Amino acid sequence: MFTIDEFPDRSINIEGEEYLYFGGTSYLGLQTDPEFQLLFINNIKKYGTAYGASRKSNIKIAVFDEIDAYLSKVVGSEACITMSSGYLAGQLVCDFLKSDEYQSFYAPNTHSALYSGQQDLYPNWVELTKAIHNSPKKTPVLFLDSIDFHGDNYPYYSFLKKLPLQDIILVVDDSHGIGITGENGGGSFKFLQSLQPKELLVSCSLGKGFAVQAGAIFSTQRIIDLLKETQFFGGASPATPASLATIKDAHQLFETKRAQLYKNTALFLSKLNSTSSFVHVEGHPTFNFQNETLATHLEENRIIVTNFRYPTKNDSLMSRIVLSASHSNKDILTICNILNSFFKKE
Repeated sequence: MFTIDEFPDRSINIEGEEYLYFGGTSYLGLQTDPEFQLLFINNIKKYGTAYGASRKSNIKIAVFDEIDAYLSKVVGSEACITMSSGYLAGQLVCDFLKSDEYQSFYAPNTHSALYSGQQDLYPNWVELTKAIHNSPKKTPVLFLDSIDFHGDNYPYYSFLKKLPLQDIILVVDDSHGIGITGENGGGSFKFLQSLQPKELLVSCSLGKGFAVQAGAIFSTQRIIDLLKETQFFGGASPATPASLATIKDAHQLFETKRAQLYKNTALFLSKLNSTSSFVHVEGHPTFNFQNETLATHLEENRIIVTNFRYPTKNDSLMSRIVLSASHSNKDILTICNILNSFFKKE
């Protein structure tokens, strides 16, 4: 574990030495982008640094409804509500679906944001599919991550297509997809909707693809209206208005950064001799691996990647090379040369 004094950009300083950084979740590299920061600062001046009141308050700031509508349009859903974090958004959905009429199923590698109490976790999709087909006469609710970093879901969702989705409520965490995948960064909602599940709810963090501290839920207008009436929603402080306003103000910058990220990913793939040692999801800038020697080798060559146990110290080691829009061509060529040399010696 390394402790640093500023946000980790394309490079980080560790004990006075510069390392290239290919980790984290700042896919578009916006957190340190001067243009994005200026938009954010201007919105702080207008809306303040935080907003601690309920959205049910008798004083209502217009930007909340405006951004809910804007995000709905981007994603392709009927409606949306924003929350202060992706984790809270996921927990609101879980709480909403707590009922004896539903039976919950969790796909492998589902994020803990969608957990509620004790879960029946299945080791693979084959076992999960059998369990759903053999479930009692309750409405199945299937929880999963769009980007599971094992290649089972996005972009093709092949396992989902084998299920009777017309009878299943589908709950998907799209935190690692929204903002960078799908048409105009809309994530997976439109594709999942095309599979025609009984109901579709997509929750997510907006801190990865959109670079602001907030979360969101997308679904039908009926479901979003019901969520707005819950104590969970009414009792929680919302995302800061300044953060939400910046999402809309920065729409052109998001487009530019996504295009750069796609170019960086294409360059990485073209210069890497082989991807066989990685789990790579098509259309996503991450490359998972299970090789502690490789992580050590990269560190010895002044490159830090994501490499820790998650979400607890008892879970499996998560090692991942993450490309960002902020990486230069030189950065990418450097890591490709080191990787090609490492695998050549194996």
